[in-house]
Amino acid sequence: MPGLSPLKILSKSSINRRYKKAGNHPLYKLYRQILLMNNELKEEIQSVLNREADAIRSIPVTGDYSKVIELIHRRVHQKGGKIIASGMGKAGHVANHMATTFSSTGTPALFIHPSEAQHGDLGIIRENDVLLVLSNSGKTREILELVTLTHLLHKDIPVVIITGNPDGPLVMESSHVLFTGNPKEVCPLGLTPTTSATAMAVIGDVLVVLLMNRIRFTPADYARRHHGGYLGEKSRESLDENK
Repeated sequence: MPGLSPLKILSKSSINRRYKKAGNHPLYKLYRQILLMNNELKEEIQSVLNREADAIRSIPVTGDYSKVIELIHRRVHQKGGKIIASGMGKAGHVANHMATTFSSTGTPALFIHPSEAQHGDLGIIRENDVLLVLSNSGKTREILELVTLTHLLHKDIPVVIITGNPDGPLVMESSHVLFTGNPKEVCPLGLTPTTSATAMAVIGDVLVVLLMNRIRFTPADYARRHHGGYLGEKSRESLDENK
């Protein structure tokens, strides 16, 4: 039927006016129901996006960011260390993403699973490394144990924590704290790490960008590290254009 698209978003009043003359025809009723459902879905999606965006805008910007950048630059880029990123559960997946992004942009980093660390993986940690841990609660047992074991191996390794709890026990063990602002999860149960994971990931992106600027990371540097896929091709094209 011309002009009747179930994907077009209309206000409820507009929908009611549009189909008022259609009577009780089943097909028109179906279209009206679909349009109303689409409107409700759009409102729900927009609400989630707004809450996530608000959480990002509310991340506190403190002097600890510059201190963390200088710490990483000194230990990794001047003394030959690396970032050791870790987290448990969803925070662990974010930490892994951070490690790979740091590595591809000129700052060597590895992810260590806090449980596997207790079964030999702790051996990848060297004295000039920086331990970057993620824990929304600030008291994740496996991360607390990782910090303790790391300091038994190399007592002077600094710990940087990204957390939603500035008063947690992990903060007491950390050199620098990057606070997420402890945003409320968009999860309907208020339990699943959703908004908190987003805030952690964004803080990781901030650190990556600041470090790229600090070391003057260039397209040539990127091309030497990223050979495959679309990004590898784009980085080489950028080099060719600048010749």
